Amino acid sequence: MLPAKEEVRRLLNQLPDDTSLEDIQYHIYVQQKIDRGLNDVKTDNTLSETEFDKKMSKWLEP
Repeated sequence: MLPAKEEVRRLLNQLPDDTSLEDIQYHIYVQQKIDRGLNDVKTDNTLSETEFDKKMSKWLEP
C-alpha cells in the first residue's frame, strides 16, 4: 500500500486538469471505501451469504 500522499498524487495525475475540488474529494472517498473493503477481506471481516441474507431480510420485509 502506498503512503497517503503518494496515493493522492497518483489520483490527481489520473484526473483531468479541470477537475473540481468536490470531484477530487469524491474520488478520495471512493478510494478509501475500496481500501477499507479490501482490508476487510484480508482480515476476514466479512459476512457469509447466509448472514447477509438474514440481515437484509429485516430491511426488506414490509
